[in-house]
Amino acid sequence: MTHAQHSRVFGKRSQEHILILASGDKVRHATIKPWMAALAFCFGGVFVIGYLLATSYLVLRDDLIGATMARQARMQHDYEDRIAALRAQVDRVTSRQLLDQQVVEDKVDKLLEQQMALTSRNGKLGSLFDRAENSGLTQKDEAVPVQSYAPEIKDKRASLSAGAAAIDKLLAGRDEPADATPDNSTLAYVPARETAGDRADRLFSKVTLTLKGIEEQQRARVDQLTADAGDAANNIEKILTRFDIAVPEQALAKAADDSAVGGPYIEPESDDDFNNSLAQLDTALTRFEAVRSTAQSLPFGTPAAGKEITSPFGNRRDPFLGRLALHSGIDFRFAPGEKVRAAAPGKVLSAGWTGGYGNMVEIDHGNGISTRYGHMSQILVKAGDTVERSGVIGLAGSTGRSTGTHLHYEVRQNGRAVDPMYFMNAGLKLASYIK
Repeated sequence: MTHAQHSRVFGKRSQEHILILASGDKVRHATIKPWMAALAFCFGGVFVIGYLLATSYLVLRDDLIGATMARQARMQHDYEDRIAALRAQVDRVTSRQLLDQQVVEDKVDKLLEQQMALTSRNGKLGSLFDRAENSGLTQKDEAVPVQSYAPEIKDKRASLSAGAAAIDKLLAGRDEPADATPDNSTLAYVPARETAGDRADRLFSKVTLTLKGIEEQQRARVDQLTADAGDAANNIEKILTRFDIAVPEQALAKAADDSAVGGPYIEPESDDDFNNSLAQLDTALTRFEAVRSTAQSLPFGTPAAGKEITSPFGNRRDPFLGRLALHSGIDFRFAPGEKVRAAAPGKVLSAGWTGGYGNMVEIDHGNGISTRYGHMSQILVKAGDTVERSGVIGLAGSTGRSTGTHLHYEVRQNGRAVDPMYFMNAGLKLASYIK
């Protein structure tokens, strides 16, 4: 069967598409097969699809890049905001730390000022306490009660050591780093200031109370010593007045008025209560020392401690004449050659044979008071010598108008013999002051 027959059998023959290309005299034609059209259509479709995909990619890429950049910008902005917040928090913490440090430094400066004031007071109190000890108002082992901060204070002049130890501890604690707790959310360490601040405040309060307690103890001690010195001076003055001995207050005032003084005018130091208390204590000690020195120079002691009195002061029958006569002193029983000691310090007025006294020594004690020691077998001092209390002036004997070995002891006031027992009895009352 031919092609024509086949066309007739299966239907009408399809017409082929012919593409004619003419260029001048030349004519060309090409037959377009269906498969070629299909292939061209496929290539065109692929090209269009590729073009559309490329165009879509380019458009979407710009959008994606813009979105990514915007997202990165937002993240960077958020990060910068976070950093700024953290910086602000750090600045607040730093500012609070600086403020706390300034407050701590101010408190430490205030405590150091109190410490320096206590140290200065301690220096002034030291000399006053020494004077009180030397005057017999306090014992060397007597402690000033002080409420201590750390170690117990037992020395009366070590009352500042507790304040110093507390301040040293406070200063040491201030340099230690504050406790820190990690904060995972901010990746930073936030100091635990509240706990450290509370501890510092408690420590400051404790040190301040300690220093105030020390100051109160010092003030109480000063007031007590002032009262003791005043009472002791009054007791001595009563006895001195009883013997018509001038109280040295007028002499001290006159000496102060007659002293050569001068110098440029300088504003006085702060006149607080404590300085006033120190001034009062100094005045009381000066007054006590003056009357005590006067009492120590007078024959309130005895030249024959523990010795038996064989003849008292007053009228008695004279052992040689057998008639009534005044015995101007006291006789003490002594063994031959036993040491005779002075009843009080003074200057030797005379030393030698003196009539019925035999070998006699007379000592001047000032204030018109003198003592005589008679009937000695040997004199160990000479006129003009200075003797101390209980100093040896001779040996007991029985020279002059004497019936046996003994010591004739006289006390004379303004040249008149007085009963030595008055002075010795007064000396018993003054024993704690004129040691």
